[in-house]
Amino acid sequence: MLAKVFSATLQGVDGLEIEIEVNSASGLPAIVIVGLPDVAVRESRDRVTTAIVNSMLHWPRGRTTINLAPADVRKEGPAFDLPIALGLVGACEETPLPALSTFCIAGELALDGSVRPIKGALSIALAARKQGRRALLLPCANAHEAALVEGIDVFGVETLSQTVAFLKGDSNISATPHNAGELLERVGAQSPTEDFADVRGQHLAKRAIEVAVSGGHNLLMLGPPGSGKSMLAKRIPSVMPPMSLKEAIETTKIHSSCGLLANKQPAFVASRPFRAPHHTISDAGLLGGSANPSPGEVSLAHNGVLFLDELPEFRRSTLEVLRQPLEDGTVTISRAAGTLTFPADFVLVAALNPCPCGFYGDRQHACRCSITQVQRYRQRISGPLLDRMDIHLEVPAVTYSEMTKGELGEASVNIRSRVESARNKQRDRLGDGARTNARMRPREIRQHCALCTEGALLLQSAMQTLHLSARAYDRILKVARTIADLEYELKIAPHHLQEAISYRTLDRNLWK
Repeated sequence: MLAKVFSATLQGVDGLEIEIEVNSASGLPAIVIVGLPDVAVRESRDRVTTAIVNSMLHWPRGRTTINLAPADVRKEGPAFDLPIALGLVGACEETPLPALSTFCIAGELALDGSVRPIKGALSIALAARKQGRRALLLPCANAHEAALVEGIDVFGVETLSQTVAFLKGDSNISATPHNAGELLERVGAQSPTEDFADVRGQHLAKRAIEVAVSGGHNLLMLGPPGSGKSMLAKRIPSVMPPMSLKEAIETTKIHSSCGLLANKQPAFVASRPFRAPHHTISDAGLLGGSANPSPGEVSLAHNGVLFLDELPEFRRSTLEVLRQPLEDGTVTISRAAGTLTFPADFVLVAALNPCPCGFYGDRQHACRCSITQVQRYRQRISGPLLDRMDIHLEVPAVTYSEMTKGELGEASVNIRSRVESARNKQRDRLGDGARTNARMRPREIRQHCALCTEGALLLQSAMQTLHLSARAYDRILKVARTIADLEYELKIAPHHLQEAISYRTLDRNLWK
């Protein structure tokens, strides 16, 4: 007897439907799994048969062949346990399951027949809807995550026996309600845990951060230890605009495929991600990779912030892999298993000390580093990577009077309102082609960043004096456009250019 079950596997962060065919025939008792399964799928034979026995169900005792199609795609993970078990039960004449082929099913089985959560439930739900499946059967722990997808019914199950009873029509399971909009609104209304009101002084740094977030520009902060670089960076998500439903689903899909939403309530990433990997991270950990490509930190920071503290402490080869995602907003990884492209549209925020001891140029502390040590330390950051940082910011040490007598900083909610206004202008101007000024293409730069005669002469002088590259020229125009948006100006004025040029001073000073 032949039974067919539909499931899905992950390819990167996307789901791919897999057809599982279970055929029982006469012969010596054996279960053979074909279709390029990995070790976890091959081991499912023992988990599945034990779970069926402990659930008081029957399965064919002859030679059983399980085919996972398409056969040229590698199948990974324990998510095929539940569909394989249902295929075995459905292939037995004693328990036919006529509605089996109308569902997409995924779940890991314990030996007692209970269903355990899996990775990538949101991607599986999207793949099932794309293939026109009527409903989705998943572990209860993943049901709310999959219910973010509208247009398909999601049923959470707890045990194998409960699932079989539901498919036979002997029991009823309520579909999980779709509540993505409600979750997004509830999370968006929460007050940020980190607020710029906690930061004393550093007014120039706050202004630069506001400009960077408004236009989606990359930011580099240089300053001595304890000046507040990390404190400022951690509060950047609090002034970023709330995510749209599309952005939230994109971000949730990436985190789900990496297993970061397991047993997390709500299973929904509705706030901007903030990723701060340690400087010992590998190239594959930052960019993504392994034998079967999976997302790295640059993709986990999609629609949010990637913070690299102590930038020169990262391996230079690791930093160089950031060039493509900073330019394209995506990252492409090629391995023997295939080539995959992951989203990686994030704001890069980096912080570094001026020297190994951290006090080079500080008036209150003596630097213990030699000139050679300082040069070697700074040369760990390549010129091309520095060129891709739109805003260079010097963060000086905070004085005692600023910490004790200074007024509280401006609240994040007030800064966010200005950022949202600037983002709305960019969205109206650029449409869907580029969501922020930082993503403007050359044609859009020529169209929206036209300069008056005075501004053109000012920029020409800056290019010659600072020896800036063509890339720096474009980035100055983009930053100036953002500054103009913050001031509700239709055209870029000379003072907008002056501020944008002032954010490129490290092109010259960092290497002295």
